[in-house]
Amino acid sequence: MMAQQVPVYKIGDLLKRIHNASDTVYVVNFWATWCKPCVAELPEFEKLHTQYKDSMVKVLLVSLDFKEDMAGKLIPFLRKNNYTTNIVLLDEVNGNSFINQVSEKWSGAIPATLITTRNKSRQVFLEKKLTEAVIVEEIKKLQTP
Repeated sequence: MMAQQVPVYKIGDLLKRIHNASDTVYVVNFWATWCKPCVAELPEFEKLHTQYKDSMVKVLLVSLDFKEDMAGKLIPFLRKNNYTTNIVLLDEVNGNSFINQVSEKWSGAIPATLITTRNKSRQVFLEKKLTEAVIVEEIKKLQTP
């Protein structure tokens, strides 16, 4: 069963988590419960999380839902779908203040996914609905020296 609470991050917390010095590849998906294509692709990220859970690839789902909707919308949605992937809520009201910090290629549309390696040395940003196969292919490209 899902936790009662989802960790709430500011953009600085999120960037610190994904741009650390480890060898972990982070697959960071930005989504919201009100975004139909986002919700449709979440099972792909859940599969990916299960496939890579014992490796140096971490999947992180970053909800862009409003903080005040956590108890009424986000938590019930996560419980209903039984997601086990790491999920955080990004508590930033001004998109202009964080979008470019994630990627200069990001228009602000969701779903959007950042796949990044150690300290941003290699990364890819995809602003579209994805499948597990596409994500795995991008991870392999990043892991190839």
